[in-house]
Amino acid sequence: MTVPVSRSGHPTQGVPPGRRAGWERLRDTVAAYLGLTKTRIIEQLLVVTVPAMFLAERGVPSVWLIIATLLGGSMAAASAHALNCVVDADIDAVMKRTSRRPLAKGQVPTRHALVFGLVLGALSAVWLGLTTNWLAAGLSVAAIAFYVLVYTLLLKRRTSQNIVWGGAAGCMPVVIGWAAVTGSVGWPAW
Repeated sequence: MTVPVSRSGHPTQGVPPGRRAGWERLRDTVAAYLGLTKTRIIEQLLVVTVPAMFLAERGVPSVWLIIATLLGGSMAAASAHALNCVVDADIDAVMKRTSRRPLAKGQVPTRHALVFGLVLGALSAVWLGLTTNWLAAGLSVAAIAFYVLVYTLLLKRRTSQNIVWGGAAGCMPVVIGWAAVTGSVGWPAW
């Protein structure tokens, strides 16, 4: 006996067709917005944040501070990535590696992606400011601005050096983690 499945391979037996379609649309929409955030890159950024926090604390920082910093950092990186997708939607559509991104496939309207990215950035700054300190929040805003304005808009389409200078944005989680612990940015963080 075979069980009916949806396009994504999930069982649909016993689920009314209208409800099944609604859940599939919701799942697809959530997946598209997650796709804008480039979650695989966020994982790499967060991996370097925690060791920096341990070094800044010269021991083990509070679990709450680590969680708050990682959540705020995730939202900041997701914001930068979503805004990058908005700016690069035209070239993403023609590059094989990026052609499956949500804006390139038309899964998310450009305006919605822009609002999504801006709201994530604002939430990350407020979250970090309220749960860690305002220096960490300001550094997260600076990282978003650098990634979008300098790397994406200024360098990416003009020079092959974009990846070298754009890497500065990828260094910011270390500095933000340090600032979240100490309330300052010392030479070790830089």
